[in-house]
Amino acid sequence: MHERLSFFVKRDSPIHRLNPLTKVVLALSLVLIAFSSPWYWTPQAIFLFVIIPLTFIARVAREYWNFFIRVILPTISFLFVIQALFLPGESRIIFERFGLEVTELSAQLAFRNATRIAVMVSSFTILLLTTHPSELMSDLTRRGLPGQFAYVIIASLQIIPQMQAKAQTIIAAQRSRGLDTQSSFFRRAGAIVPLVGPLVFGSLVEVEERAIAIEARGFTSTRAKTSLYEIPDSSSDKAIRWILITLVIISFVLKLWL
Repeated sequence: MHERLSFFVKRDSPIHRLNPLTKVVLALSLVLIAFSSPWYWTPQAIFLFVIIPLTFIARVAREYWNFFIRVILPTISFLFVIQALFLPGESRIIFERFGLEVTELSAQLAFRNATRIAVMVSSFTILLLTTHPSELMSDLTRRGLPGQFAYVIIASLQIIPQMQAKAQTIIAAQRSRGLDTQSSFFRRAGAIVPLVGPLVFGSLVEVEERAIAIEARGFTSTRAKTSLYEIPDSSSDKAIRWILITLVIISFVLKLWL
């Protein structure tokens, strides 16, 4: 059984061919602009006219929307309901039930915050779908980032797909031994307990094995390291990064000015 160790989806697209640092700057810039812009409609505009087109340009629309429906949409929906009910807002009441009320202002603020979260998660989702972790780590270390920091970043990006792959392996093994994981909700909930032990202890063993492996490869060596594969950084990548940084600065200036 093939185990995916990252969210990366191999495609031939203009976004995949960008330098990893450019894609990191792109994700961070979209988030900073969505949160710093003085205009209410900015997060919605970024989501509709930047995030969605990027998924199609990168040819990862199917994977993105699958993740959006399973993870992002439930999260922002819950956030919207909670904030709409409890954010203060002295304006026209549009919903009232059981002592709880939603005002027009609280609904607008909740929708803006939910859209900001959608932009933030979506930006980094596109980054993970279009950037291989090894390329990102190689490029960051080549630019002077300490290897320890680069490893922490890459390990954080890989932990969810690794846990998913290990969980699927354990479920298949337990199912072959007769464990019921496909019947009623309560039976499936009870089947989670036998999975927790192997998943947790297996992850701890993997951490130790990985520490031994990277130490054997001279991870903590202070000597200058070379790379077999040089990641290109074209002039267009540099221009894109400067344009994005400029847009972020303009957004912050407008926020302070307006």
